[in-house]
Amino acid sequence: SEKAHMSIAVKPMALVIADISGYTRFTRYHGMALLHAEQIISDLLEAVIDAADHPLHVNKLEGDAVLFYAEAKSASRDDFAAVARDVAAQVARFFPAFKAMMNATMNNPVCWCSACQQVGELRLKVFLNFGEVALKQVKGFEELAGEPVIRLCRLTKNSIPADEYVLMTDEYHALAGSMAGM
Repeated sequence: SEKAHMSIAVKPMALVIADISGYTRFTRYHGMALLHAEQIISDLLEAVIDAADHPLHVNKLEGDAVLFYAEAKSASRDDFAAVARDVAAQVARFFPAFKAMMNATMNNPVCWCSACQQVGELRLKVFLNFGEVALKQVKGFEELAGEPVIRLCRLTKNSIPADEYVLMTDEYHALAGSMAGM
């Protein structure tokens, strides 16, 4: 049979990973606690996703993390900076959305299992990068590839002792500046 032609385009884009701190510890439980833990993680990720708006798009979910991207409209540095600042402003909204869902869950627990009781221990970490990224379709799935994606994923494996923070690459910071209050 003939293979369908794979669509690939290289585009400048902002990349974001929003990752929940404490997920592994949180999901170590079995039975009902595991079911509740996964529902809580899903609710928290949905709250973060709901805080995102155009031009930020969800690429994929990976356990306790969501990968977003935002394409620049043109190849101008001004457009790159505008996208980076817009995405940074949206990322700043992720934290109150996450905390609001966490507080709602703590104030109205489903039950008294360990997951429902320990939701307050979860935190949010966000990682930002900007670069030329290959956007491709593989069997109906949208995939991001290239050095900026690899670098962003490597940022998540760091030794920062905090559980809640925003970490951006130098490239991203040069475009967006610092995030006041973050």
